[in-house]
Order: sequence, then structure tokens, then C-alpha cells
Amino acid sequence: MNRRDFLKLTLAASTLPFSWQALAATAKPDAPRFLLVFLRGAYDANSLLVPVGSQLYYQSRPSIAIPKTSLIGINADWGLHPLMRDTLFPLFSKGQMAFIPFSGTDDLSRSHFKTQDSIELGQPTQGSRDYKSGFMNRLASLIGQPASIAFSKNVPLIFRGAMTVPNLPLKDGMPPAAFASAESELIMQMYAGSPLEQQVKEGFTVRDEASLSMAGEPEEAARGAVSTRGFEAEAASIAAMMRDRYQLGFVDIGGWDTHVNQGGLEGTLPKKLTEVARGLSVFSQEMGPAWKNTVVMVISEFGRTFRENGNKGTDHGHGTSYWLLGGGISGGKVAGRQQKLEAGTLFQDRDTPILNDYRNTLAGLFKAMYGLNQSQLDTIFPGKVSPDDYGLV
Repeated sequence: MNRRDFLKLTLAASTLPFSWQALAATAKPDAPRFLLVFLRGAYDANSLLVPVGSQLYYQSRPSIAIPKTSLIGINADWGLHPLMRDTLFPLFSKGQMAFIPFSGTDDLSRSHFKTQDSIELGQPTQGSRDYKSGFMNRLASLIGQPASIAFSKNVPLIFRGAMTVPNLPLKDGMPPAAFASAESELIMQMYAGSPLEQQVKEGFTVRDEASLSMAGEPEEAARGAVSTRGFEAEAASIAAMMRDRYQLGFVDIGGWDTHVNQGGLEGTLPKKLTEVARGLSVFSQEMGPAWKNTVVMVISEFGRTFRENGNKGTDHGHGTSYWLLGGGISGGKVAGRQQKLEAGTLFQDRDTPILNDYRNTLAGLFKAMYGLNQSQLDTIFPGKVSPDDYGLV
């Protein structure tokens, strides 16, 4: 590497924690790049890729459904959240993005931790599993140990194994959550010295305890992953590293466990989706010519309940929607096996069913990207996979 290129790379990565080990790797300009983005906490796919053809969707979500008149139309069955108009939809329109709904794993625990681990291992959910071997490490070992990196606080399970993979934590910049509010203080002052003072005080105590308890689960589900705001801020730097140095990458983004006040057109979830979408848009631009050889896949451990709950949010579900992006993919479509979302087709009468198994989806993707045979795919995903070809790569 000459001095000018070294300075360019160092400046591009200046917002990331510096690591000589990370900068030691290199990648050929025309080598395929694969970045896996894991939305930890289970995002509500039905608020991004909206099943506009399902009347049950609108009946089941009186507070958080995205109105038909606001959607970006894709086809008769699906619409895209309007906040994606200037970020993801241009990529979709150029054939550089696709969605795969009805996706997920056969893990039925609905536990963030168990399902995240299950996906990262890439091993059958039945029988014993090797927790020292993640599927992206096996992929890297099989295709010649390309320069690989995890943009995460720790080396994730998905990259653990025989090959040593460095990790770079991303700067987050999220302010700490505040559970006290100016409104609470004003109310306390109003009742100070009155017969109701103690009851009001106890009421706020219970509220704060409940808030802390409810906040704990999303934080734990994120497992130290960067926030959506942090991802947006670091997207250009991630692109610089993937463009100039790395062929395989992983980044996890937390904060998707929306049990309360999820939001519809506006609110908590739309804000997070918008930040991730802006980050991915920046990433695609910063990759430059390497974008045509890049594939980005966005996944989550599971989906959310089809019906909203009593807190204007959604609970742990089953099937979700994956995203696929890349300058060389054949996108502009909603791919994979699909069916109408009606009362009789919901999984356990509550969730989006899974028709596209994540192992088969990824096996088909890796087969197309790297020319792998069945034996090699079975090494990455033990227990015999059936690679799905959706015609996207």
C-alpha cells in the first residue's frame, strides 16, 4: 500500500476505533463482497414491507397499520413504508434491492437469545450443536479465508471458529435513556402537601419500575449492538473498509423490540427504519465501483405478531422479511414463496408463517456468489440444505 492510499483509508476509517490488526487485511478490487446486517431485537417487518392485499392486516392493527394511501406501491400484494421513498426505494427501482418475506428459522422458542444463536450457528436446531463454529466462519474457511471483519463490540457467534476474525466496535453516540420527565415533576408539585401526594408518588414509582423492566429486554436483546443512529453515522466508514479491505463483513444493529408505542407512519419504529435505510443508502454510494460486486443481506431473529397488542406495539412472532441489496443483483421484486395473509394462514393464529428457511436462502445465495457445490454448502450448513434459487444473484 502506498502512502496516499494508506492516508485515504485511515481518514475514511477515522470514526471507527483504530486497529492495526483490522487494517492489515486486504481484498482484491473485483472480489465479491458480502455484508450481513443483523437487526437484533426482531423488527416488525409488516411495518416496512406492508401486506397491502391483506384486509386482516388493517383489522388487526387499528393504531399502527400503515395507510394504503401512504404506501409506495410495489405490486397488488405489497407496499413499502413511505419513509423509504428517498433511501431504499431508489435502489429497489434500479433493481438493486429485493425483499424475501415469510423468512426465518424453525426455532420456535421466540427467545431473542436462543434464536439469534440458532441463526448465527447455522446448524440444525435439533440435536447437539457446536457453539464454537458460526456459519460465516465456515464460509470464510471454505472459500479461501478472505479478509473478514465483524463491526461489533465482540466477535459474534456467527464469526467464531477455526479462522481468526477481527472485530471493530462502532461508535454509537446514543444519549442515555431518561425515565424522569418534566411533566412528572410538575404533577408531583401539584399534589405536594395534599392527601393524594403519597399515592401519586407511589404511582410514579410503579411506572418507573415498569419502564425500567420493559427497557431491559430491548437492551439485552441488542447484545451490545450499535444503535440505528450509530449505524447511520458509521455507514460511510463501514463502506470504506469493505470497499478497500474486506470481502466478508458482519454488523449488528439493536433496538428493535417494540412492545410499546411502536408507531405507524411516525414514531419509534419508523425512526429506526429511516436511520438504517439512510445508512444503507450511504453505504451503497460509498462502495463506488465495488458496489456491483457487493451483496448486503439484512435479517432479524424473528418477526412480530401480526396483530398489535394492547400497548400499541407488537410482541415476539415468527416469520419476518429479509432484505437483499447489491449493485449486481436482479432486484426490484418481492421474491421467495408467498401466500395470502388471512386468519386461516397465520402461524398459530398469531404470526407470519415461515415459507423460506434462512439456511436454504443463504445456501442459494452462496452457491450463486461463490459457485459452491452441494457438499460445500452442507459444510457451511450441516444437516443437508436445499439451496433456494430466487433468481436474485
